[in-house]
Amino acid sequence: MKSLCEQNILMITRTMDLGGTENVVLQLCEILTGKVNKIIVCSSGGVHEKKLQEMGIKHYLIPDITSKNPMDMLKSCRLIKSIIDKEQITIVHSHHRMAAFYAELVAPRSVVKVANAHNTFTDKKELTQLAYRNTKVVAVGEMVKKNLIDYFEISKEQVCVIHNAVKPFDGKIVPVEILYKEHAKGNVLIGNIGRLSEQKGMTYFIEAAKITAKAHPEARFIIVGDGEEKEQLQAQVKVKGLQDKVLFLGYRNDIQNVMSQLDFVVLSSLWEGLPLTPIEAYSVGKTVIGTAVDGTPEIIRDGVDGYLVEPRNPVQLAEKMNKLIENPRIRSEMETQAMKRYQDEFSFEKLSKRYIDFYEGL
Repeated sequence: MKSLCEQNILMITRTMDLGGTENVVLQLCEILTGKVNKIIVCSSGGVHEKKLQEMGIKHYLIPDITSKNPMDMLKSCRLIKSIIDKEQITIVHSHHRMAAFYAELVAPRSVVKVANAHNTFTDKKELTQLAYRNTKVVAVGEMVKKNLIDYFEISKEQVCVIHNAVKPFDGKIVPVEILYKEHAKGNVLIGNIGRLSEQKGMTYFIEAAKITAKAHPEARFIIVGDGEEKEQLQAQVKVKGLQDKVLFLGYRNDIQNVMSQLDFVVLSSLWEGLPLTPIEAYSVGKTVIGTAVDGTPEIIRDGVDGYLVEPRNPVQLAEKMNKLIENPRIRSEMETQAMKRYQDEFSFEKLSKRYIDFYEGL
């Protein structure tokens, strides 16, 4: 195989919109720029196309790779094949099962195939086995790896684990007006950051907020993000009479800055691969109460740098929120451990080294 500096890499992802997978694509582009000959990205597009352009990375538009329309599927095959040929691609790095499936269909045998597995699944078993048949798979966490081996029966020799990571916060805090005002009143700010979708379990966070607000009227619950459940969640807040307690911040592109102005963070997800939210919180020294699903316990050490609770259990979540509100000393100790956890395991420096070693070892 050619040396790393001679490689032409094609990243295939569903979109270049907002999200954890897209963030990993951008991170890999940054890590590999200057260390490989060139990087190409293809997707159905999105707001992060601009970042790729700023990085000098060519982006090709293809149909949504999850589309079941036969014409879209045929077009995707043709486009991906033409990109591989035109750009003389030597490594295809997929970031979705369907991306890996298309790579398996159209990439010549001489092309090395790599895929990131970002979540756990229990569906499309045969398709997944076909997609990863000749592919080296990078699982973002141990539970994702276990899912690939146990459920999909992928050979354990094909799968390695590289944890997600985030860049360190630059420390430049830009005050968010509504958070500044609430802090000035002496209120405790509890944040939940993520897409407003079923996966993130925001409805259970609101249920827990109702319980905690009774014991602690000074608590404010900050929901950061946008998504298809926004109106439903806002209606739930109104029904619960929590309009002055639950504050919707909308989408923010300065998550670490926002987190640095919260007292602690909640992750109420129903499923995850290896979530970025607790890593982002730890990078600014904030502790997290997270649901014990999939890869989240690989980050949060219960009672050390945060707390783990059952998913769909607002009572348990409220109990832990109350505990952190009532015990500033415990919260401070956990914050120290959270920052140490980030530096030891989830720093961007660690991520960079692991991916460079992975590529050099292909």
